Amino acid sequence: MTGLGWALADSWTIARRTLMHWRMQPGLVLFTWFFPVLMLLMFGGLLGGAMEFPEGSSYYELLVPGIFALSMLFGLEGTMTAVTTDVSKGVTDRFRSLPMSSAAVVLGRCVADMLDSLVTLVVLAATGLVLGWRWHEGLPSALAAFGLLLLLRFALLWVGIFIGLTVKNAQSVTMVQVLVWPVGFLSSAFVATSTMPDWLGTVAQWNPLSATATASRALFGNPDPSATATWIGTHAGLAALIAPLVLTAIFLPLSAHRFRTLSR
Repeated sequence: MTGLGWALADSWTIARRTLMHWRMQPGLVLFTWFFPVLMLLMFGGLLGGAMEFPEGSSYYELLVPGIFALSMLFGLEGTMTAVTTDVSKGVTDRFRSLPMSSAAVVLGRCVADMLDSLVTLVVLAATGLVLGWRWHEGLPSALAAFGLLLLLRFALLWVGIFIGLTVKNAQSVTMVQVLVWPVGFLSSAFVATSTMPDWLGTVAQWNPLSATATASRALFGNPDPSATATWIGTHAGLAALIAPLVLTAIFLPLSAHRFRTLSR
């Protein structure tokens, strides 16, 4: 095979290693897939009765796409933990000493985590359909919305890999994980930013998570008061493309550099 062929084969080998871990730890994997479902059910029950929407729609029209985006952010925690664990146990160094592509360790992690996120979206979409959520703009628009969600996950994946390669141990990851929750809640995932105080709504609206959530709602045909409240809301589709690309452009090279200098 060519060099590219070997790199892809090595990457798939690393990805299969992660898939084997899933098979050996099914309880942990199922919890990861169904935790966003718990969030959907919990917040749907807690906040749904207080929300007013046009006749024929419900709070789940706003909430389900928001939980989609939030689950992409929560996947960051799993990436950080897995990468840090491999580094602290010397697994990454052993991989680097083998006659394999140097990019395979990172790319294999990417493949496995993107598959994990895809399954999470499928489980969430199925739950949303049971609860009454629907997309109204046709299958192509729905697939475009899911594409934006996975693009966000891809960008955050590189953030997770960089942090995982940088921190010293799993305890340090826990401190970083605490910051994930404020980022997730300070967005339009659960409520329209137009209902927040002006300064807080502005911060939440410029959160990349809000851009993806708002853009996906538009593609699904779900109502979102935030979509017309501000400039960023009316240009959410553009922001949902630019923000992940900027994050990737920053953290992919940083991750590659950190991986190359890991033992220094």
